[in-house]
Amino acid sequence: MNGAFTIRLMRAEDYAAVMRLWQDSEGICLRDVDDSAEGIGRLLARNPCSCFVAEVPSSPPEIAGVLLSGHDGRRAHIYHAAVAKKFRGRGIGRALVAAAEQAMREAGIRKIALLALQANEDGNRFWERAGYTRRDDLSYRNKSLS
Repeated sequence: MNGAFTIRLMRAEDYAAVMRLWQDSEGICLRDVDDSAEGIGRLLARNPCSCFVAEVPSSPPEIAGVLLSGHDGRRAHIYHAAVAKKFRGRGIGRALVAAAEQAMREAGIRKIALLALQANEDGNRFWERAGYTRRDDLSYRNKSLS
């Protein structure tokens, strides 16, 4: 708990507020299936201890940031991390990252990866400052199964 915000585990009922935050954030790519309430619900069920929101006191409390992370038993990934523009610069992003990193340490995970759009300059600067280094020796590939 920070006097200005609280970090807690994300719950399925946070989905609507989190989706609004993502939609208002530049540099977030959303997919209809993966990022639907059902898709995020599956992520939360599989990773109940590593997905976090930051709340600021208000009535009702407002979600100011979110960071989803999960692991496969060997490596972890961070997904859709965002802090609402009006709350940036308050340490919320750093606190969310610290919570995810601690969750991974407790799970015995020693390496975390993430993807950030190249055009997301603010996001890439944040991740560099957080100690996440860019890898230029990899070619990222994916295939949609839907």
